[in-house]
Amino acid sequence: MTDQTSHTRLSHEKSWKFPWLRLSVGILGAIVCCLVAASVGSVGINPTSTVLIALSRVPIIDVSQTWPESWDTILWKLRFPRVILALIVGASLSVSGATFQGLFRNPLADPYLIGVASGASLGATVVFLTGIPFSYGGISILPIASFTGALIAVSVAYGIAVRSTSTRLTTLILAGVAIGSFSTAIASLLMLKSDPDLRVVLSWIMGGFIKAQWSHSLFLIPYLLPGFIITFAYSRILNTMQLDEEYASSLGVNIERTKKILILVATMMTAAVVSFSGLIGFVGLVAPHVVRLIWHSDFRTLIPMAAIVGGCFLVIADLIARTVLSPGEIPVGIVTALCGAPFFIYLLIRNRQDTT
Repeated sequence: MTDQTSHTRLSHEKSWKFPWLRLSVGILGAIVCCLVAASVGSVGINPTSTVLIALSRVPIIDVSQTWPESWDTILWKLRFPRVILALIVGASLSVSGATFQGLFRNPLADPYLIGVASGASLGATVVFLTGIPFSYGGISILPIASFTGALIAVSVAYGIAVRSTSTRLTTLILAGVAIGSFSTAIASLLMLKSDPDLRVVLSWIMGGFIKAQWSHSLFLIPYLLPGFIITFAYSRILNTMQLDEEYASSLGVNIERTKKILILVATMMTAAVVSFSGLIGFVGLVAPHVVRLIWHSDFRTLIPMAAIVGGCFLVIADLIARTVLSPGEIPVGIVTALCGAPFFIYLLIRNRQDTT
């Protein structure tokens, strides 16, 4: 690392200002995206009525009902819960993806690369197929099982990668890929042993929001809100780590502690959403890169904007999934894969060109 690079980076750190305008425009865009997505379906509802129906539940706003009662039921019972859950899941996967990319200094990293999502899927599959109740004493078991599976997977990968006092990131990624494949194989074996439940589990693994409820979004908030806050709090440290870990250490950053905290937080966020949405790939890969291409790679901007872009991306993907074969629908994971796989190939080619 040259002195000029350090000086340029430090100058940018001092001049950085929170992107209030970009964030405000992004939030407004997300609201519009959600309202449009909620308006489209087998029963078409004009966007103006969708806005009025949404505002009708705001206590301080008086809206006269001029729409059929069935529209109110369709939106509040079916579409709004689904759209909001897709927004939350997309935002969470995107923040987790941006965090892993920053930690590993690898533009191809996402929650699925180090076995986090596959481990979470295995934990949830065990609950589905072994007859364990989904809740016990008012406590939901499915997210706990997902988090346990994800934590075991990432812990094993991290343990393999540790050498002396530092973590070799290449080894961590390769170990994660191997553990992810192993977890997927075990989950597949469990499904083969339980033919009657095979269709249910396969549908869940391919990802979707067909059973979305308001309670799902409310349940996820205590898991995800602290995750967003913690990752944003570490955004400046992530910026420093992109230059060089030794340089970051010289500034007083505890590298190993930072890795452990952020891996744990990103794992928790991924496992929480996977327990309700199933496996939805490429969101955590695509959204951070879109933000880098359009705006900036500074993590203080990247993390909040990736959350918005990822949320909107998954809302649109879910809209396509439930309308392209209407009245039937396809798993949203298929849509994100069709969009994300070509983007992944593009990143591979660009990354190879950058290293030659």
